[in-house]
Amino acid sequence: MKILFIAPLPPPITGHSLASKVFYDSIESSNEVAVVNLTKGNFKEGADGVKRFFEIGRVLWQVTIKRKNVDLVYLTISESLAGNLKDIVIYLICFSKLQRTYIHLHGGSIKKLLFNRFMILAKVNAFFIRRLAGVIVLGESHIEIFDKFIPKEKIHIVSNSVEDSFFIDDLYLKSKFDNLSTINILFLSNLINGKGYNELLDAFVALNNDERMQFSLHFAGTFESEDHKNIFLEKIGGFGNIHYHGVVHGIQKRDLLKSAHLFCLPTSYFEGQPISILEAYASGCVVLCTVIGGIQDIFTDGQNGFKIKTKEPHEIQKAIRNSIRVKQKLQEIAFHNRSFAEERFRSTSYVNGMNNAMRLGQ
Repeated sequence: MKILFIAPLPPPITGHSLASKVFYDSIESSNEVAVVNLTKGNFKEGADGVKRFFEIGRVLWQVTIKRKNVDLVYLTISESLAGNLKDIVIYLICFSKLQRTYIHLHGGSIKKLLFNRFMILAKVNAFFIRRLAGVIVLGESHIEIFDKFIPKEKIHIVSNSVEDSFFIDDLYLKSKFDNLSTINILFLSNLINGKGYNELLDAFVALNNDERMQFSLHFAGTFESEDHKNIFLEKIGGFGNIHYHGVVHGIQKRDLLKSAHLFCLPTSYFEGQPISILEAYASGCVVLCTVIGGIQDIFTDGQNGFKIKTKEPHEIQKAIRNSIRVKQKLQEIAFHNRSFAEERFRSTSYVNGMNNAMRLGQ
């Protein structure tokens, strides 16, 4: 089968590009795959200057050239205004192939950011989406984004996945919680406004000294700019138990997750299913997070960790203090999370779900 694959691939490494790579790796050996790489040069949304304008032009030109004689089109769609306009042009270019086109939403905010705000844009998207072969979403909460555009039987749920290397065994999981003289908290995501990294830092610093000395706080990820990075490093400079590890991949990333007891993501974004949370589950971490967007499909307060109502520092403090009060239960939650990830978020489950949704190999 000849497949036109329009999606971001690493680098840079994001949850979206990682998921795309897992699917690409599963199909490229048994199909003829024409790739149009949607990867951007940075983490900002929307059109950001002349460079991005030419990137979009390159994408549309490649789609025009590579769409010929394909049997199936796979497109991961954007949630920004400029990105959605790009997707609409792709629908136009591939109009004769829409009945063989599947779109994949990796986030959860497109309805809030675009369809509810721009009625004309929603109608234009609906015109194309109702003609598609299918729509793939991450969880149950995302079905309502598209169920007015396309029959529900054409909406397929495929949860994100975790690489096998992140799963830790029982012996290691037990050992890291046997001695909790210091509780390691980890923030592992892009360090951008909205993800809550500054609020987590403010919450931690505002703990009293006795509370703060029970923890070690670790950050890893990419900043929006060198200025943001320098401001952050200056803020943590006076604290011996706050660490920034830079951008981590491979073994260093796995080791950070393996040594963490609490994983904190106080995001205000309407996320899809953050792969970082799933990796934390597989690594035996207790998760502290806001429960918005698609996170509600993969997180239950009290079972997977502790809910943060908003990303405000005082709310993050409550979750951190709660982990101290129930310290003896943390290992039990961590084992539950590792088992939860085993059952639902293995890469084999993701690939099988994608193949079934798109009827590949049938």
